[in-house]
Amino acid sequence: MVAKTTRSKTPGHNTPGRKPAPRSPTKTPHRWSQEVTQHSDAMTLEDKVFTKSPKELARSVKRSAEKSHRRKTTPFQAAMSMLTFYGNRAGTNLPAERKRALMEAKEELRKLYHRPSKAT
Repeated sequence: MVAKTTRSKTPGHNTPGRKPAPRSPTKTPHRWSQEVTQHSDAMTLEDKVFTKSPKELARSVKRSAEKSHRRKTTPFQAAMSMLTFYGNRAGTNLPAERKRALMEAKEELRKLYHRPSKAT
């Protein structure tokens, strides 16, 4: 009887003998959300829209959503998605004050579209 040899597995690879995919030649990580923001065919927003007050932000995003013919959903869904995308893209780098303003802008957007509030 022949003894089995054990192979050391490379972490994250289940197939013996499989080599990991080559890494990208660039040192910086791929920033897909930045690319989406700059080159997307989605709504076009006004300049510096996310620096405005929550009410102004909601009105601006609403205007952009209603004016855009490139959106795939209703204006409300497109506007809300844009606010959510911005919040997710900024992540932990977004100061608490701007997070609060973003949540207030979402509530204001719901009011502008006569949708029920999500506030508890």
